[in-house]
Amino acid sequence: MLKDYLPWIVAGLVVLALVVGGVVLTRVTPEAGGSRRRRPRPPRDHFRNGDDPPAPLKRAGVVINPTKFTDLVAIEQRITASCLENGWGEPRFYETTVEDPGVGQAAQAVRDGVDLVCTLGGDGTVRNVASALIGTETALGILPAGTGNLLARNLDLPVALEAAVSVALTGRNRRIDVGELVIGAAPMDEAPDESGAPETHQFLVMSGIGMDAQIMAGTNENLKAKVGWPAYMVSGLKHLVSPEFRISVKVDDELEFRRRARMVVIGNCGRLLGGLVLMPNARVDDGQLDTVIASPRGVVGWVPVATRVATRRRKGHATLDHKVCKEVRVRTDRPVPVQIDGDVIGEATEVSATVRPGCLTVRVSQ
Repeated sequence: MLKDYLPWIVAGLVVLALVVGGVVLTRVTPEAGGSRRRRPRPPRDHFRNGDDPPAPLKRAGVVINPTKFTDLVAIEQRITASCLENGWGEPRFYETTVEDPGVGQAAQAVRDGVDLVCTLGGDGTVRNVASALIGTETALGILPAGTGNLLARNLDLPVALEAAVSVALTGRNRRIDVGELVIGAAPMDEAPDESGAPETHQFLVMSGIGMDAQIMAGTNENLKAKVGWPAYMVSGLKHLVSPEFRISVKVDDELEFRRRARMVVIGNCGRLLGGLVLMPNARVDDGQLDTVIASPRGVVGWVPVATRVATRRRKGHATLDHKVCKEVRVRTDRPVPVQIDGDVIGEATEVSATVRPGCLTVRVSQ
């Protein structure tokens, strides 16, 4: 009987041997194409929880006016400590010079790849650093270290160093306007001189001609270092009865008008020192400039002007004109001093100012 099933038994064993052999061969024989079989893919969680490299820390570039400090090393150490406490890396420091008060240093910081450019100085340093950042996406952080710190005050930024660093690193971005002042050379009774190349300057706070520039130029630096902003008031009393000059003013598309004046102030924002407000409705992001023309006669003539400033009224005495515009041109009958954000830059007989809306990013409080 076994003989009858022997052929079937042999056939079954052969089939079983072929199956087992095929399985063994598939495990040890390379697949088609000459490549080995891929290893099983590990679970997704295998790539998480500590396997990713940590993200690089953000770094700030700080442009410092070294003339403002007697112990610069200590200041840099405080800033570095504040950066580390806020989760940032150690900052890069750049010092201004007489030849380059901040423009080149800010541009270098951007080329170095910093995530934020801060200023440590007065309004002049802020203005110069900002001019290199206009139209870029790099934000400006303001660490006030000057006498006036007017832009910081108009933006309600803290003055204390550590608090200012914290706002610069963790605050929100705010787009603000920038004023652009072009200085010409033609008196009002003559045609503009096309042969001379005009000078172009940016301002963030205010620019002006006449008495306010004389006040800036006449402020004693030693007194300013000792008492701060009241030094400007001392200089203001000395120039209270400054000489008048005739002006011709063109505001936007309005007709040109003429009058006598003692000073003309063109503002991007309106808050002055000591809590005084010259232009109550001026805002750094309203896309407009505010122009104030003061023409008081004698010391008594300043009383209504001072009252208007103290009460924060936009409309005031007849000797104080207030214009809101996007562009203004002022021509004078003789050269008068010109200041930009507190820095006197010389004399001129013609200035033109325009606004560049929202072209600068500044870090402000949350």
